[in-house]
Amino acid sequence: MDWYLAQLATGGYPLIVLLMAIESSFLPLPSELVIPPAAILASRGGELTYVGIVIAGTVGSWIGATFMYWGSRWLGRPLAMRYGRYFMISPEKIEAAERWAAQYGAAGVFISRLLPVIRHLVGIPFGIVKMNFLRYSIFTILGSAIWCTVLTVIGVHAGQDEALMRGDLHQITLWIIVGAAILGALYYFLVHRAMKKT
Repeated sequence: MDWYLAQLATGGYPLIVLLMAIESSFLPLPSELVIPPAAILASRGGELTYVGIVIAGTVGSWIGATFMYWGSRWLGRPLAMRYGRYFMISPEKIEAAERWAAQYGAAGVFISRLLPVIRHLVGIPFGIVKMNFLRYSIFTILGSAIWCTVLTVIGVHAGQDEALMRGDLHQITLWIIVGAAILGALYYFLVHRAMKKT
């Protein structure tokens, strides 16, 4: 945490943009490790502002999501079907994701940007089904802005929680359990069940 905060102090918004672009690509870098620490730094009176963090995070998310969209649109379905299994993505999952993307369209983009794990992969099915890029971008930006705002608020509250900042494991565990339960429920009802039905 101290190392990352030091990097943020010098890298500022461009570092947030870069890390969130990576997070929205196929690389496993959770946004929960990028935005909240930046908000903690801003709450301590650094040069970063909450609004600036949200904007930087949203821009980075859009860049990464754009890369995933066009990569999938250009490289296409055959590549995903052939090599997806190496990333634990079976052909059946790809087909289900395609049907889900075709059915839910812009709402699917928006919802997906609010859910961890699938948020960085959502560009694949929407690129494959060739969704209108402007619509894809608009709803990617809207969903990402809300997600970055939520993470910023969490970071602000975490920074003000002295027990949490001292490393109180009970507090940290509670935050993780509650967050995981909420996000797991959202994923199950909005994505998993919907993909089963399509």
